Order: sequence, then C-alpha cells, then structure tokens
Amino acid sequence: MSDDEASPPAAAPPAPESPYGARDAARRLLRTVRSGALATLTPEGAPYASLVSVASLPDGSPVLPLSTLAVHTRHLLADPRCSLLLDSAGRGDPLTHPRLTLTGRAVQATPAERDAWRARFLRRHPRAEIYVDFGDFAFWRLEMGEARIIGGFGRIDTLAACDLTTDLSGAEALVAAETRAAEHMNTDHRDALRLYATTLGGAPDGDWRVVSLDPDGIDLGCGDATLRLAFPNRVTDPAALRRQLVLWAQAASPADGRPSP
Repeated sequence: MSDDEASPPAAAPPAPESPYGARDAARRLLRTVRSGALATLTPEGAPYASLVSVASLPDGSPVLPLSTLAVHTRHLLADPRCSLLLDSAGRGDPLTHPRLTLTGRAVQATPAERDAWRARFLRRHPRAEIYVDFGDFAFWRLEMGEARIIGGFGRIDTLAACDLTTDLSGAEALVAAETRAAEHMNTDHRDALRLYATTLGGAPDGDWRVVSLDPDGIDLGCGDATLRLAFPNRVTDPAALRRQLVLWAQAASPADGRPSP
C-alpha cells in the first residue's frame, strides 16, 4: 500500500466537523435544550412555527405536552409531519451557537405510555404540573427522521435517526428504575449531585438535581440550567449505575471522607 493510500492512525481523534463529533453534539442538544420551535403544516400546506417546551425520553426522542386548543395540535392531528428546532442559548451572535433541526412525525402517547412520559417531562419542567393534567393536554413524541446539526459557521452535518437514538436494548432494568433512582439521588445525595455538576461538569454551584438518566448518561437541572454528564461506559442496570455514581463521587470529592452515593 502506498503512502497516499494509507489510512489515518486509528488513535487520531475525530475532527470537530466529523459526523461522530456532530452526533455527540446533536445528542447533547436533545438532552439539554428545554424549549424549541415546532413547525407544523397548515391545511393549505404552509409551515406554521410555534414555541413549545421539550424534554427527552430514554431513547432521546423529544417529548412535549400539547393542548388541543393550540393550532399546532390541530395541524398534527390532520398531518403528523413536523420539524423541531432546538437551539442552544448563549451570549453573542446566535448563529455561532449549536442548533439542531429534526424532521419526523409526531406520535401521541397511549394511555400506557402517558405516566412515564409525564414523569420524565415534569422532572425537567416541574412548574408545568399546574397545566399538563388539564383535559385538553396530551403528551406527544417526535418520531425522529433526518436531522441537521449546525455547530457554528462552517460546521454542518446531516444525521439519520440512528445517529440520534440511544440504544435501549438490554437496559430495561435501568429504564424501569429511573424514577426511583432519580428520587433517591434527589432526596439523599444532593451533595454528591452538586459535586458532579461543579467538579465534573464545570457548572456554577447550585441545587442540582437529577432530571433524567439513560444508558449513555445523566441529565442534571438547577432552575432553568441543564447539564449533561456522559457515562464513560454504557450503563444498563441499577447496580452498574450505582457503581458509576460512586466512581464519580470519588473523583469529584476532596479527600475529606465525604460519603459516596
């Protein structure tokens, strides 16, 4: 093989513009952005955009509560095709900040799915509890198709649904235990969560809480701020989750005997 035909070294990190880097950035936006612009189709086929609150399901799919009184819901009931723009907030020129546009179809929760979707949404948006149980509200999931990630000027990639979706195979025990694990951490291990956020995530000090977790990582929230901490290895059950949280606590704690979760 000639030098021109040689492959790059396997250990070389991907460039920021690579599909792998774009995939990670897109997944981070899915997990951390709390609101987005939902574009639906009018009966005449014209685009209609509106602001919606967003959370994510264990596989990364966006979930949002929509009222039948809203125009966008009536559009989705007639034609479920839609797109969702998730934009990371930041100072300065907004065009320099990452944003993700998803296309797909909106699917309404079944009665069996509603409670789990509701619990996940309310951990991210606790103040929404005053209206999400009104009779005109239902939870919807975006069944993701293609996505366009823009990481800033000149950093643009197209991604497929498989690039965005978190694999849940073999992680049924973790998904089933999520609510219980989050409540336990938020009740008994607030000091550890604060250390995770400030020491491992570089976030300001505050009352950080678990808002969601999945095989790839854990999402923390403090007021309107969100933070994603990725697991170094895939986590699929509560025992593996506890081991990872203990390792994080040990890495983040000063040598003062602070208890682990």
